[in-house]
Amino acid sequence: MAELIQAEEVARLIPDRASVAVGGLVGSGHPEAITAALGRSYEQCGRPRDLTLIFSAGQGDGKSRGLGHFAQPGMLRRVIGGHWNWAPALGRMAVDGEVEAYNLPQGTLTQLFHSIAGKKPGVITKVGLNTYVDPRVEGGKLNSRTTEELVQVLELGGEEWLWYKPFPITVALLRGTTADSHGNVTTERESALLEILTIAQAARNCGGIVVVQVERMVPHGTLNPSHVKIPGILVDYIVVAQRPEEHMQTYAEQYNPSFSGEARIKLSEVPPMPLSWRKVVARRAAMELTPNVVVNLGIGVPEGVANVANEENVSGAMTLTVEAGGIGGVPAGGLNFGAVYNAEALVEHSQQFDFYDGGGLDIAFLGLAQTDGEGNINVSKFNGRVAGSGGFINISQNAKKVVFCGSFTTGGLEVTVQDGGIRILREGSVKKFVSHVEQITFSGKTARQMRQQVLYVTERAVFRLLPEGMVLTEIAPGVSVERDILPHMEFQPIVSKQLKQMDARLFREEKLGLAGQLAEYPRKHKGE
Repeated sequence: MAELIQAEEVARLIPDRASVAVGGLVGSGHPEAITAALGRSYEQCGRPRDLTLIFSAGQGDGKSRGLGHFAQPGMLRRVIGGHWNWAPALGRMAVDGEVEAYNLPQGTLTQLFHSIAGKKPGVITKVGLNTYVDPRVEGGKLNSRTTEELVQVLELGGEEWLWYKPFPITVALLRGTTADSHGNVTTERESALLEILTIAQAARNCGGIVVVQVERMVPHGTLNPSHVKIPGILVDYIVVAQRPEEHMQTYAEQYNPSFSGEARIKLSEVPPMPLSWRKVVARRAAMELTPNVVVNLGIGVPEGVANVANEENVSGAMTLTVEAGGIGGVPAGGLNFGAVYNAEALVEHSQQFDFYDGGGLDIAFLGLAQTDGEGNINVSKFNGRVAGSGGFINISQNAKKVVFCGSFTTGGLEVTVQDGGIRILREGSVKKFVSHVEQITFSGKTARQMRQQVLYVTERAVFRLLPEGMVLTEIAPGVSVERDILPHMEFQPIVSKQLKQMDARLFREEKLGLAGQLAEYPRKHKGE
């Protein structure tokens, strides 16, 4: 039987130098009551200390919640994480060399939990080749203090692969909704399943302990066994959250029944995006949609593609997915990221990445933070600040088509959309099309080798990655190549001989008419 304890008691269970894996994605599934209590314990007693913190997805509110509770001098010795941006204090510790620090692909970390649970030799995959994770580049290491190689290049069958090595997990900190007295845990009010089962299995098979935070307890024998996501044989301790704010469904919502599937909302009630450069980018990206595609949307500007699709009444022509495991419906954004309105199915985190890694995505819309003449993209490190790659590498490397979405420059950019075009009122002070990206999160070299379709969509220009290089194919009405494009790039793109204007409908208030475009697609492309 699992022991029922208070959150404040968890610290005494964790020895110094333990390897602690924490489940969650942004705020979904994060055991806030437990991690907050651990942070308080360290402040008061100085223990547990010298921990190795392991997480696949970023967890936090961009301030102090979530994994930010661990960001205290001496509490951590090593951090192995997939995304760092939601816990900025952790990122500062990595940059300052206070901890050994690794940034590995989110999806591969979820799969690594499987390998650790089964005592397998790790994960062998092509994910990360020619990016900063490749040991011939940076090996996923974030500072000079970090020296151990967790990733190695292998040659199998005459091809290059990356081997992600396993490591022990001695403590699992997880979250569910309901537990019975034997420790069986269900997740009926959670917004994502994540990898709670595999982390629990990994900790158990490494001889460690499993602690699960829940909302409520029920008698043994009252739970439907098909609803149990962590069986009691894996659970050592149960913590019942005492305060609602320490068991929010996400960091933005206490509880939204459309995230858990308990209820559905009318998507017609979602307000349309206001006309701005962001909507222009989202609209142009959405024009790459074809009927019946499976799609992934990244956080930030790409989120607008879902809003545009809803406004254009074409949501039913595609299936949106999110890496946390949601399939169908509309992915939520901001501090709700990872949750899905009206999902058709919720699968486990690692299973979603198995699908992604195998080429299941027809198209991915992802952020464009920094790119260079080779077509490389950086979304993981800027001016020494660690953001992390999250699922970006798995998704961008394996989608059949990838559309990077963002503004052309940043840092004070002011653009107005009017008269079927744009006016640049103030140019951004920071160039995003640079001579060399600070870190390679997406490899243009690998994309060209795979003959992947790659677009770069901004408010004023569209580029395509072709065998000959980065090609400028479209510009916005009112934009001059010589005045508004080339002077604000650190490399010279190839200007297409068929350079054309971006569709004027992108810059007007009325709808694009995407529904008609998608309806015509089968007829126009018959015989392809």
